Amino acid sequence: MLDYYFIQFPALFPILATLLGLIIGSFLNVVIYRLPIIMEREWKTEFAQAYPESKLEVPSGHYSLSLPRSQCPKCNTQIQARDNIPLLGWLLLRGKCRYCEAKISPRYPLIELLSGALCLVIAIQFGFSLYAVALLGLTWVLICATFIDLDTMLLPDSLTLPLMWAGIALALTGISSITLSQAVIGAMAGYLSLWSVYWLFKLVTGKEGMGYGDFKLLAALGAWLGWQALPLIILLSSLVGLIFGIIQLRLKKQGIEKAFPFGPYLAVAGWIYVIAGDQIIHWYLGIYFGGA
Repeated sequence: MLDYYFIQFPALFPILATLLGLIIGSFLNVVIYRLPIIMEREWKTEFAQAYPESKLEVPSGHYSLSLPRSQCPKCNTQIQARDNIPLLGWLLLRGKCRYCEAKISPRYPLIELLSGALCLVIAIQFGFSLYAVALLGLTWVLICATFIDLDTMLLPDSLTLPLMWAGIALALTGISSITLSQAVIGAMAGYLSLWSVYWLFKLVTGKEGMGYGDFKLLAALGAWLGWQALPLIILLSSLVGLIFGIIQLRLKKQGIEKAFPFGPYLAVAGWIYVIAGDQIIHWYLGIYFGGA
């Protein structure tokens, strides 16, 4: 039934995907802010229970993605539903709290806009299908992982592991564009490739070059896109990381020893592969063999 409407009205799916992306983008802001806090509270609780002699204060009260309700961090006034309308809420408030006029970070509407824009690209590129809907979910998880890693240098298992299993499940049910064997090998190869680089780097330098969350994120991308996508994803993520690393070094005048999260570059590279991976490979092969 839905297929009929989307065929009759080709612009319907892109419009709905964009609106859904804006709405989900508002929720992504909550996840990006709250998930690291939830993880920290859980760690403190577990540590305090395991080592009562530490006398570590156990966080009190209920804290989740839904409770307590969103409030202004300065005046603690609960944010009204009308002020949470994606993009419009921030614009109508002119980027300030309705009550105390404290500034609201422009990152919130930018993440909503990013989510809507990326969903629009997915809808235009793939049209309506179960796989396209799944790719919307992949996009949202990658956005969350990117900004959480930028903020905290952490990639939560609660994002990367379900993402990996979802990729395998899509291949198992035939929804994915790859076979089950390609998904499983992709997950294994994605994890082991960065795991090997990690240990080689640690043996040579005595330092940790990346975290285990990066291994799991690449494993998830391998499960979604297949093992054959991994070389290009690794290459693209390295190029993106090099460019942004140089920019950060110049803007912040930081030394080369400064740690940078690698997860965002993997996420960007993975999403680029989703949209244009085949075209990039064909372009490269055309240049390589055309010039040979």
